[in-house]
Amino acid sequence: MIPFSDEELLPVVEKSLEKIKPMLALDGGGLTLLGIKGGRVFVQLQGACQGCASSGQTLKYGVERQLRIDIHPEIEVVNILPGTENEFEVLGEQ
Repeated sequence: MIPFSDEELLPVVEKSLEKIKPMLALDGGGLTLLGIKGGRVFVQLQGACQGCASSGQTLKYGVERQLRIDIHPEIEVVNILPGTENEFEVLGEQ
């Protein structure tokens, strides 16, 4: 259980993601933070990262790893595919 509220996590997650964005940009990619619900960080990969065969590895060993180092070892990252943002909004209402 993550001992922080979603609101408390937001600024530190944003700061941590800023460390990762330059790495993604080197390969023509990017990342947008969509929100945080129940300690799960919802992002959307952008640019060359969309549909890349390595995107799962990037999320787990790049993004999620950095967040776990910086914030909490149980934090989880979920990629929301373009065009499915409505699914994230539904998740947020539960």
